[in-house]
Amino acid sequence: MSSTVVVVGGGYGGTTVAKTLDEVAEVILVEQKDSFVHNVAALRGVVDPAWSERLFLSYDGLLSRGRIVHARAERVEPGSVTLSTGERIEADFVVLATGSTYPFPAKFDIDDAAGAKARLAETRTALQAADSVLLLGAGPVGLEFAGEIRAAWPEKRITIVDPASDVIVGDFPDELRAEVRRQLEELGVEIVLGASLVEEPPAEPGRAKTFTAKLTTGAEVTADIWFRCFGAAPATDCLGAGLAANRQSGGLVEVRDTLQLPGQERVFALGDVTSIPEAKKAKAAEDHAVVIANNIRKLIAGETELETYRAGGPMIALSLGPNGGAGFIPERGVLGAEMVSRAKSADLRTTFYEELLGVVRPAADQG
Repeated sequence: MSSTVVVVGGGYGGTTVAKTLDEVAEVILVEQKDSFVHNVAALRGVVDPAWSERLFLSYDGLLSRGRIVHARAERVEPGSVTLSTGERIEADFVVLATGSTYPFPAKFDIDDAAGAKARLAETRTALQAADSVLLLGAGPVGLEFAGEIRAAWPEKRITIVDPASDVIVGDFPDELRAEVRRQLEELGVEIVLGASLVEEPPAEPGRAKTFTAKLTTGAEVTADIWFRCFGAAPATDCLGAGLAANRQSGGLVEVRDTLQLPGQERVFALGDVTSIPEAKKAKAAEDHAVVIANNIRKLIAGETELETYRAGGPMIALSLGPNGGAGFIPERGVLGAEMVSRAKSADLRTTFYEELLGVVRPAADQG
């Protein structure tokens, strides 16, 4: 009788684990959303209706043997997962791949694709009517959103405000930040650093309403719409009593270098929920998934020598619209717009995930 692997979360890492183990185990993927959401392309989906369609991919082609259960995991224990439906799924192995929450539009808190698309359309209408936009946060989300807005609407005034002393906090060379600032200056995006709002604007994020906000520096910013571009939080509230001790105060989950939870041979965690000190990116989740899948294969085969995960050096590929961007790879140094556009910005790796999930687009949509 084959082992049962329950993967909790159908994002980048969860789908990779499920797909890889489908041929050697009884895989059950638990995911409350009705479609895979390609969050990397979410910001382009705000400004381009064609991309809002490409964001949501069917899970139907992911597994050939396993099954997908669309429900919320209420309680995850070492040998079982209890769902919001009341069903309790027994598991030989559990993979926690629940990811993180983040303010809209970088991520969605809506489980059905139709509802998420409707909210995107509503936000696009409000954004299109705005002459000026305020983005709070000069990290990757705020910067990429500025690039997408500028590419769609060259005439809008875009202001980014962040209390940090420079863009992109992290262990990156100053040359990268300089390249990002240079491209943003060419795009006409204003960056206000070392400042924050005295109080939040009177309207909800993404809602059209002209306002003037005071900054802690004494300056003021007037805009017609604003967005919060910070605030990731690991989604680990589902851990039951048997695993709660591994949950740290900020919600991250402690893992060993084999990506097993301490004291748990058959429970693994990946991606945004882990305490590994590295950037929480889709690529990291995929790399974790490969190690986890290999280790579960080994355990199923009765092997005891497992693979270990070692976080690489700081890397980033930052899109600034379809034709712009900057990046850094330790072995190659700072990457310019042309290279980042080829590697990420133009396609946002959408084709890769369509292939992973077995999605076939009509020929007319190929591009």
